[in-house]
Amino acid sequence: MGKKIGLQEVARLAGVSVATVSRVANGANNVSPELRQRVMKAAGKLGVDLERRSKAKVVAFLLSNREVLHPFHSSVLIGAEAYCAAHDYGLLFLPLRYSLHLTWQNLAMPQIDQHFEIIRGAILAGTNSQSLLDLLSHKGIPFVVLGNNVVGPWSSHAYSAVYFDDIDGAAEMTRYLQSLGHQHIWFVGNTKLPWFARRAEGYRRAMEEAALEPRVSEVDSDNPEDVGYLAAKTLLSRQERVTAIFAGDDAAARGAYKAIRDRGLLIPDDISVAGFNDTLEVSAMHPPLTTVHVFTDQIGRHMAELVMNHINHPDAPPQVLTLPTRLVKRESCRALSETTPANVTS
Repeated sequence: MGKKIGLQEVARLAGVSVATVSRVANGANNVSPELRQRVMKAAGKLGVDLERRSKAKVVAFLLSNREVLHPFHSSVLIGAEAYCAAHDYGLLFLPLRYSLHLTWQNLAMPQIDQHFEIIRGAILAGTNSQSLLDLLSHKGIPFVVLGNNVVGPWSSHAYSAVYFDDIDGAAEMTRYLQSLGHQHIWFVGNTKLPWFARRAEGYRRAMEEAALEPRVSEVDSDNPEDVGYLAAKTLLSRQERVTAIFAGDDAAARGAYKAIRDRGLLIPDDISVAGFNDTLEVSAMHPPLTTVHVFTDQIGRHMAELVMNHINHPDAPPQVLTLPTRLVKRESCRALSETTPANVTS
């Protein structure tokens, strides 16, 4: 099977920029008849149907390296779909699995290639790396990425991105635990993953501002529940002084719940637990989990809005948007009295 031709190849043959080809493909009016004819002629020679592409109104939702029904990204998808539907666009869901360490030249993306002639733009959710961003840029596909979840070094100012402020959200959660009298607060997670690392950064900032020692227990695993279970079990087995555990996400908090109960301890009587994301799964946890709410549907809506802006204005500079989070107080955390000792397991 031959290599799929993209807008980059059309631009090279026509002697114009990818942005110009994108404007022609999107039916923009700000292209001279001479340039439009040159681009269409080059596309015809390469077998690229720009007319079909210009008529299509489809945005791809690319969920990379995540379970198809991942609760966080499913909610982002719902928000993106609602925005697209309100603006007469279809949303095409495409799950992707790729190595985050490959260069873009070595990425095989049959899902994208198969639908290339109808995809006008892409929303990048899940876990991604610079390589996919480079590949889509090469293909001339406008996109927006969830900035919190890009792994490894990347040109964060070169692309449109939507963030949620998990650093500030984690700092707020840590300060809340401090306001309840907790000083022996541990963060559990896997800081090799960017979302855990960002939340650990906010936790450390709040601990240091309060002149308290940041304490982190982490496990190198991609399974957040295993991370929470093993990290919490490890610190408890070492007889560390701990009154509260701040887990880097709700699944990790669920793992911490199991580790605490395995030691015969109670939540929050012996140890308070907090999480992050406020996904639907927390409703099944007992006691209900104190966590940080992320406005996932709004993330999806804003990602769809930004990618449509790029479809309609391919020469526009990258746009970056950061959404706030909200602390949600539930029954998994309790206030300490002045005489309450830090839990030390035996």
